[in-house]
Amino acid sequence: KRSFNRRSLHHIGDGSNPYEQAISIIGKTLAAFDEDNLIPCFGFGDASTHDQDVFSFYPDERFCNGFEEVLSRYRELVPHLRLAGPTSFAPIIEMAMTIVEQSGGQYHVLVIIADGQVTRSVDTQRGQLSPQERKTVDAIVQASKLPLSIILVGVGDGPWDMMKEFDDNIPARAFDNFQFVNFTDIMSKNVPPSRKETEFALAALMEIPSQYKATIELNILGGRKGNIPERVPLPPPRYSASSFNSLKASHSTSFNYGSASFSSAKPAHPTSFKPSVPPYPADTTPVSSASPAPSSTYDSQANISFAVVLNSFVLFALVTQETWHLVVDIRHVKNVRKTSKLARFVEVQYRPK
Repeated sequence: KRSFNRRSLHHIGDGSNPYEQAISIIGKTLAAFDEDNLIPCFGFGDASTHDQDVFSFYPDERFCNGFEEVLSRYRELVPHLRLAGPTSFAPIIEMAMTIVEQSGGQYHVLVIIADGQVTRSVDTQRGQLSPQERKTVDAIVQASKLPLSIILVGVGDGPWDMMKEFDDNIPARAFDNFQFVNFTDIMSKNVPPSRKETEFALAALMEIPSQYKATIELNILGGRKGNIPERVPLPPPRYSASSFNSLKASHSTSFNYGSASFSSAKPAHPTSFKPSVPPYPADTTPVSSASPAPSSTYDSQANISFAVVLNSFVLFALVTQETWHLVVDIRHVKNVRKTSKLARFVEVQYRPK
């Protein structure tokens, strides 16, 4: 309700919305690690998937050619999506796990860009988890058995209290595989844009070297586990232009409704899925670029998110050996002393022996 001048965080206009900004910064940083620049994409949390499934970015599941195409496809899809809940991150985490398994156990990074947290009803007792929270926690724990890092980037006003709990207090993991970064807090600072972008990129990727090191020490890199559930995506939803002018927004003060999230995943080889088309409920809300979304008690009650899964391949060595040079070259901020020291610390601490 405060960020992005009170407009929908997915407002499509002449400038970039917060999702596009976050995707661009992450894309510029991670592009150096991507071997072929091909990114297959998926979505979840809309009226077709709710908290149960994911949908592919393209009907034929073809790959996006770099983050530029990810952004252009995002702009194409947003007006055709209907907002619906409840929200769970479990399906996209399980989709990433499927991709890691299909790649033969190569290291991957899942980046989820979201403007709302997992659904929690008002009657959920303090200290207890909602069904969606429980499934998300279980998925994070299960994912720690694979070479997969999960980064959640929060855009907008939140609330983010449970996401911070996910970051700090999930027990029984093989390694600490989850990182939360508040994009809005960083980008609202009164410092030069280049410094904000660099700080955000560093905050998002800071834990990757230690997480990658953990996958080596745990001997979970390479090879298939054999007991990972296989996710099969649905096709992208399509609606006529008239359908999203005739529907009313659906709100509830009891739930943080519908993160329709987009995910891009990088398997070692293209996969072949057989999607099915589910029925669409009538009481759902599309995203329109013509005007801001209606306000509600929480902005996150009707929202869309974005997620990215990338395979780092052999170029991941750059993270541990060349962090400082990589950040400077990409972000062009050679004079930011604090950021430089932070990057140098990462380089020294996690340089391979």
